[in-house]
Amino acid sequence: MIRRLNRRSGTEVKVLAQHIHMSIFKARRVIDQIRGRSYEETLMILQLMPYRASYPILKMVSSAAANASHNMGLNEADSFISKAEVNGGSIVKKLRPRAKGRSYAIKRPLCHITIVLKDKSK
Repeated sequence: MIRRLNRRSGTEVKVLAQHIHMSIFKARRVIDQIRGRSYEETLMILQLMPYRASYPILKMVSSAAANASHNMGLNEADSFISKAEVNGGSIVKKLRPRAKGRSYAIKRPLCHITIVLKDKSK
């Protein structure tokens, strides 16, 4: 689920993705590489990264840039990632049947990703 939050007071666009099925450590590995970079540089980095976490983050960054250009009239080339963070979500717990009537717990972690795009010119 992706929630888009636009702040009209400044020239920034905030995108929040909740309940993404991946570990926070795997997502932070990608987020740390793009924090503070320009929009175009971020797209190149995310397209070439071999990690599975880069695809939802790439979708979020492109969605934030589209929102910034459509809703607020900002130029995508002048924007950069001002804030990017990954927070832990809940853990989905399932039981896998094992031998002799026992069960084995499977833990599926979730994370919440927040990305804020700002305009350089303003």
